[in-house]
Amino acid sequence: MDKQDNSIPLFDCPVDYLIGDATGELMNEYCRFPCKIKCGVFALMVEGSASATIDITKYPIKKNDVAILKPDSFLLIHEFSKDALVYYILFSSAFLEKHDFNNRFALNTLLPHNPIISINEDSATALKALADALTKACNTRPPMINTENVVHLFNFLQTTYLNFISHEGRSLSKPIDRKEEIYHDYVKLVMAHYQEWHHVNNYAKAMRMSIPHLSSTVRQVSNKNARDIIDDAILTDAKAQLKMSNAQVKTIALSLGFDNVAFFNRYFRSHVNMTPKEYRNN
Repeated sequence: MDKQDNSIPLFDCPVDYLIGDATGELMNEYCRFPCKIKCGVFALMVEGSASATIDITKYPIKKNDVAILKPDSFLLIHEFSKDALVYYILFSSAFLEKHDFNNRFALNTLLPHNPIISINEDSATALKALADALTKACNTRPPMINTENVVHLFNFLQTTYLNFISHEGRSLSKPIDRKEEIYHDYVKLVMAHYQEWHHVNNYAKAMRMSIPHLSSTVRQVSNKNARDIIDDAILTDAKAQLKMSNAQVKTIALSLGFDNVAFFNRYFRSHVNMTPKEYRNN
């Protein structure tokens, strides 16, 4: 499959859209630290396997898995197998902002539950053929694909993803049971407010639950402390900013709700075993 580009931009797409593929060897170049995705990502694992953390949850990824990442997601790639091959379609943040989609990323309510789904071989083959056709259309002169076409492609991919989930019989509104519903609501709330709410009691109050009930439920579903999930979100953001920007540590601390940079330094070191500056320079 010809590629429009030989790498995947992990922060934002440099053009309105990008269609291509990447090997496991290339993807492993991005295994060092978390980054924040600004573009929309649709991807299909064609061969091999991988593991990655999306926001604060680690997922295994295997052949014929489809992934969708919304803008402002955190991504940490742990490993891609040597034989891995992934097809991707990226939509830049500028493209998403300047076009008025009827249900732009209407899948947001689903993504905290599982941004990765498995599809059957026939569906995977059809998606691979679609990606091949789109790549060839992009490489014609003049290109057969333009921004107007891609608006329809974006909506088509969202609908296709919803159809895959519906075919699996998944609930589009609620997780399996009440405990999972509470857990996913908690994670969603953490991802929305970790920059300002650093304590479990903030979330318990917003969810109208007692701290013991919330903490117990989170632990039963995830085997994690409720506080650990807040820390995971804060530290993922901090690491991404330290590695991906030139912002001063004080600026990063303030962006994460720490008024005292010395306290932020102690907090970071207690979890990462090095100071923010050491982590940046490591």
